[in-house]
Amino acid sequence: MLFDSSVRKELARSFGATLVVILTIVVTMMLIRTLGLAANGAVSPQDVVLVLGYNALGQLPLMLGLSLFVSVVITLGRMYRDSEMAIWFSAGIGLARFIGPVLRSGWPTLAAIAVLVLGVWPWGNRQMGELKIRYEQRSDLSRVAPGSFQSSADGSRVFFIERAGGEQGAGRNVFLLSRKDEVEAVTTARAGRVDNSAEDRQLVLDAGHRNEQNLSTGERTRMSFDELRTVVDPGRASTATSASPKTKDTLELLADPTLVNQGELAWRLGLLIGAANLLLLGIGTSVTNPRRPNNWNLLFALLAFMVYFNLVNLSQAWIAAGRVHSVVAMIVLHGSALLVALMLIWWRDHAAVRRWPFARMPKPSPSTDSAALPAQSP
Repeated sequence: MLFDSSVRKELARSFGATLVVILTIVVTMMLIRTLGLAANGAVSPQDVVLVLGYNALGQLPLMLGLSLFVSVVITLGRMYRDSEMAIWFSAGIGLARFIGPVLRSGWPTLAAIAVLVLGVWPWGNRQMGELKIRYEQRSDLSRVAPGSFQSSADGSRVFFIERAGGEQGAGRNVFLLSRKDEVEAVTTARAGRVDNSAEDRQLVLDAGHRNEQNLSTGERTRMSFDELRTVVDPGRASTATSASPKTKDTLELLADPTLVNQGELAWRLGLLIGAANLLLLGIGTSVTNPRRPNNWNLLFALLAFMVYFNLVNLSQAWIAAGRVHSVVAMIVLHGSALLVALMLIWWRDHAAVRRWPFARMPKPSPSTDSAALPAQSP
């Protein structure tokens, strides 16, 4: 049908252009944030591209939903301004007839959102967590480049390695300056390595000397050792941490229906259902007056998008806190949004024929009509 094909082509072109713009803006902001994390030492500089990719995958469902919503508002708004809607309305096609073409145009994107939010989202969060854990649990010695001084994470130790060893986490001709309370120690060793077998990550130094000085009393101590162990990263040897709900698969959330897992599941499903509701809401919010030079519909649409998805995040927090049941929260939130969208379409569709009681004009009486007729001559 000409009506369906024309509307779907317009929506496809508008969706592609909108997605490119939104994706460029969001990726640029995430790149700046990721570079800031790398500069502060939160992520490895070598993993900036991976971190950026995982963050982009996590935000892609939200960007797809926003692009769908904005494309519907822009496309139908342009049709109003160019008087195309007047032509369709005069042909007997109401605003409710646009629901079919809009949903048929948006279902592939909705399917992509479902795959991303139910499957890719937890996988990306797991990969992000593993990158951060591997970077944070590197020993101070492994961060040192041969021939340069390097401070530890807490600033209490300074390392120097003349050259790196053959095995990972090992070095030769190690210099270590440490300070704890009022005791300053200078340790030199022929070789050093990291031991991960203990509960705490330990630095093992072989064949060296250690000089200690109490800064308050001036007392000095000198010792020689064949092997010296010092704790580098206390409590970081074990990589097993409690899994966050964001890293759990959707089936795991269903199998373990705790409050936190229910909140995470409601958030994931809320993104998908919210994207579908926004398609219908965009049909009603796109109505504009072609004689009006300014179009505020897009601003109202963006405001509605922000409010809607903030309510989705709020419902997740309430479900996780046990203040409301997950099923009740989803029915109230998304059911209300669907009802508002359908009522807005109905109200816009019947705006031309709607008559309010106080706006009705009184019908002329027969006497008035006869008086208004010109007198006929005999």
